Amino acid sequence: MEDTEILLRNAMEHHGAAVYRLALCRMQSVQDAEDVYQDVFLRLLDQDSTHWDGDHLRAWLLRCTVNRCHDLHRFRLRRPVLALADLPETAAEPDSGTAELWDAVARLPEKLRIPIHLYYAEGYSTEEIAGLLDIPAATVRTRLRRARNKLHDLLGGDDHEEERLSEYDGAYPAPRRAE
Repeated sequence: MEDTEILLRNAMEHHGAAVYRLALCRMQSVQDAEDVYQDVFLRLLDQDSTHWDGDHLRAWLLRCTVNRCHDLHRFRLRRPVLALADLPETAAEPDSGTAELWDAVARLPEKLRIPIHLYYAEGYSTEEIAGLLDIPAATVRTRLRRARNKLHDLLGGDDHEEERLSEYDGAYPAPRRAE
């Protein structure tokens, strides 16, 4: 086997699921996500990536995925298409709380949905997400907070949830501000 073929197989095996999930999250269509997946790995063949380590390769693949999704969105602005979710026979009912949560995530605006996906599904830190999306880390944290608040509203969360999650449960005195 050729080195590029080995690299492609390894990249698809180790990072293919992350590329596909990000594409699916961003495109909201299985067919579009599959197209993006294919395009990203075809672009990898054109790169001199034989000396890239695993983290660099993964970051490049995810950045390439974001770029390709952006390209398709621009194309769709010029040529609108019928969304797959609008077809009645493809509507699936959520079977668990997880499905309900990810359906709510899918309803978020793209600029909130992508950081949520990268943070929770892919396990990236806010600094890494900032690098992937070319935005400041503070912006990523703001978008994550806004997305959580929007999900809280969409899912009808408990108003007292913040109190339960607080690290100051009375066992330790709350820190005082200097006066």
